[in-house]
Amino acid sequence: MTEEVRKSGSAPPRPGVARTFRLVLPVLLLGACAQEGDFGRPKAGVWNSLVETTGTLAARERGGPASASPFTDDERTLRDRAWRFLMPAAGQDAFLDVLANLTRARILPPSWRPADFAAYHDTLIGEGFRSPVSRYRRLSEDAVADTRLIPAFVAMAGRVNDADALRLRSLPFARTLDDWDVRQAAMRVAENRCLIAWVRLETALRAERYRYALEHLFAEAPAPEAVGTERAVAGFAGRRALLDPLLPPDAEARCGFAPGAAWMAERAPPPPLVAKY
Repeated sequence: MTEEVRKSGSAPPRPGVARTFRLVLPVLLLGACAQEGDFGRPKAGVWNSLVETTGTLAARERGGPASASPFTDDERTLRDRAWRFLMPAAGQDAFLDVLANLTRARILPPSWRPADFAAYHDTLIGEGFRSPVSRYRRLSEDAVADTRLIPAFVAMAGRVNDADALRLRSLPFARTLDDWDVRQAAMRVAENRCLIAWVRLETALRAERYRYALEHLFAEAPAPEAVGTERAVAGFAGRRALLDPLLPPDAEARCGFAPGAAWMAERAPPPPLVAKY
């Protein structure tokens, strides 16, 4: 048994991993939708452990950061809080929800999902409803719920960033670490930073989707409720700016996401849609 295998507790990646992944993926697609806990978040269990492990192997095969180190409590909490923003805001299509969950677990690369700004609006009006007022209410509720969750994610991301900075500063002074240990530590830092970058990007895209839904809903069915809904959407767009200082502006691009923070910075705040009703 090699030193790397002994330390990691599992064999290092081999060329056969990609072939195994292609065999496992259909099984994951069939069962992923049944492995949700409260509020749709991943629940603890053997199946979701398999999903997460497969996601790490898949990310490694694609050349992405993938550490074999165990998660800290804060890193697990960060991933739990990221779930809300990495899944569709108004998930209704079961198959697409499964794909989104597998993307969140890194089994599928984020690049497969297009920045479809109309998706939320289409789902919103595709649901059965009696009055357009309920659509304004649903949009407001979704935006407000997201707004309230951002500070908790930002606080946890800050704690993880601080811990990672201490981790990196300690590496040169550790006498018993070899190249494998150092690489695993560096990969975990990269994983954490790319997760934060991913959430930052997805919240920016979600703000655009909410705005698109508001503008089209108002064009389709003007109503006094649009005033409060616009405030809710603007509040979410403003609150998500708390994510910006967490990482450098080019973090999304470095992690392979597109568009990156440069695109977000160029998006000027939209003028009020409902000046006075």
